[in-house]
Amino acid sequence: MMTKNQINEREQLEMQTIEQLVPLDHLVRKLDAAIDFSFVYPLVEDLYSFPTKKFEKEEYKEIKESTTDPENGYYVKDERTKQFAYSFHAATDEKGFVLANVVTADAAYKTPAIANYLLENQILPALPYKRPMTKEGFFRKHEYVYDEHFECYLRPEGQVLTIEQPRRKDTVSMPTPSVRAACSVISQCTESRNHQRMIQRHIWQDYLDVAEDLRHNHEIKEIYGKRKETIERVFADAK
Repeated sequence: MMTKNQINEREQLEMQTIEQLVPLDHLVRKLDAAIDFSFVYPLVEDLYSFPTKKFEKEEYKEIKESTTDPENGYYVKDERTKQFAYSFHAATDEKGFVLANVVTADAAYKTPAIANYLLENQILPALPYKRPMTKEGFFRKHEYVYDEHFECYLRPEGQVLTIEQPRRKDTVSMPTPSVRAACSVISQCTESRNHQRMIQRHIWQDYLDVAEDLRHNHEIKEIYGKRKETIERVFADAK
């Protein structure tokens, strides 16, 4: 009579190894004891693939790559604006046709390096007024008159500022001499403990001065005034 206990016994599992399946007096055991077969493993190693711990734990990440024009770049304006884009600069006439002899740009382009490049390439820069970045209440740089002949600056009250050794490859420094504490304009010149102020002049400042003079030219004023009416059309076409 079959009982519940007998059914449970039929569902029991038994595990055996290959070693247990080979009789003790089998010929295979005798050969294994007489011959070292370990030399076979290096000979057949390339024919098998063995998982390793490193392989089992290795993680894979999917990397997305996009093929782009090598002339563009990755543009990052803020945390939300990130994209591939082109750096596009152009100057146009009143009908929107691109020109090369006069260039208009905003104040961000008003630098000695850009002024040097344009003028050296026979291109007239039409650049706007750029507000001085001087602390309120202090003498602005243009109030220190530059003497081209003696290559020095003159303070508003006439004191000479001579050139010091260049601190960078593109600028020369002109520190003011120690100003007497009793000077009537010292509060407009410096707040430093040693009563000195450093004036720096870019080696291409002369080009920027030319660009500033051109800003007052009547024709340059007219060209720059048309920038907002014409240049945006070229950018729209590029988009």
